[in-house]
Amino acid sequence: MSLLDDARAVLAEGPVCDACLGRPFADRSFGLTNAERGRALRVAVAMAVDEPYETPDEQCWVCEGLCETFDDWADRVVDAIGDVEFETYQVGTRPPPLVEENEAMLRDLAGLSDDAGEPFKSEFNREVGKRVGQETGAEVDFNRPDVQATIDVEGDAVEVHVNSAFVYGRYRKLERGIPQTEWPCRECGGSGERAGEPCLYCEGTGYQYPESVEQLTTPPVVEAMDGDSATFHGAGREDIDARMLGTGRPFVIEVETPRKRSPDVTVLEEAINDFAEGAVEVEDIHLATYEMVERVKELDASKTYRAEVEFGASVDPDALDEAMATLEGETIEQSTPERVDHRRASKVRKRQVYEAAGTMSDDTHATVEIHGEGGLYIKELISSDNGRTEPSLAGLLDVDAMVTHLDVLAVEGESEPFEDDDFFRD
Repeated sequence: MSLLDDARAVLAEGPVCDACLGRPFADRSFGLTNAERGRALRVAVAMAVDEPYETPDEQCWVCEGLCETFDDWADRVVDAIGDVEFETYQVGTRPPPLVEENEAMLRDLAGLSDDAGEPFKSEFNREVGKRVGQETGAEVDFNRPDVQATIDVEGDAVEVHVNSAFVYGRYRKLERGIPQTEWPCRECGGSGERAGEPCLYCEGTGYQYPESVEQLTTPPVVEAMDGDSATFHGAGREDIDARMLGTGRPFVIEVETPRKRSPDVTVLEEAINDFAEGAVEVEDIHLATYEMVERVKELDASKTYRAEVEFGASVDPDALDEAMATLEGETIEQSTPERVDHRRASKVRKRQVYEAAGTMSDDTHATVEIHGEGGLYIKELISSDNGRTEPSLAGLLDVDAMVTHLDVLAVEGESEPFEDDDFFRD
């Protein structure tokens, strides 16, 4: 059958609006809306049969008049988004089941294939979405928009989901005894209470440690973006008793339901540092994309450590130099350390030491610097962890050795991606 014959078959099934007439033929022409396409077909059919051109007086039985409501729904979407800042958006629709049934019935009655043209839902999304963009100046994003509006036609409602916003930076942890993320109290499970009384272990705070890098950095970001809450993502983590110095550790703060997405990053950096009061410092603050979270968490970074070491007996400086020279360039085999064996799978890891040097402070104390592959346990490299790490400084010197203070001086990825503009928004 010809296009006009098919159009005539659709028109024969009762009053249909221009959009519902044009929609089954959306794949047969381009550059027109379905309403424009349907109007052209209606005129062409009238001319072919030499009859007056007429528009239907009755309501379209397929969409039940919904194709006349695109403007109204677009206004409702914009109102539902309200004062939320956004640059990208997407509109989705939950159409009434009856309309979808009507659409399938029309194609069947007119002898058209089930997948002819496009479905009502696609047109509704596009036409309402197009109008939302015209009203707001925002752009459509089908991957991860700033806001997602879902129209529940049958429920006569608009649901708006605001996707998270992301802030990238590097942090230095200048005080010991601070974990990277919130650490709920193991005795009360974070509730701050036991048997109806304040938990004695955490003094009612609900935290194993009163502060964390997360707690010292996220509040100013949540406030600046007017969000509901935030999650901290770090490129690895240092031990609680270790400082993070030097160039700092990459991190991303994910803000849930942000109503503002473009704070001044210079002001934000200052606000975070003021809030942390010297316990933590941040720098290189940028507005980032969702993809930055995975980049940070998957960063295959080497690390440089400085450790203060105490020996169980006197150590000759030449012996220390020889031991450090032996470790440099060595591949270390480490069983999961005893101190974390209760929460990590037991396995043997192989990690390389890139550089190693040390200086004796007195007969039983030394300062060592080690640049090693990511995942190298430095404390165990020094102590041997009862023979679970081979080789080790303690084993090479044949003397007990213990790290008394540990600092991370650098976290560096071989192909660090953080200068790539694709992962920043500002």
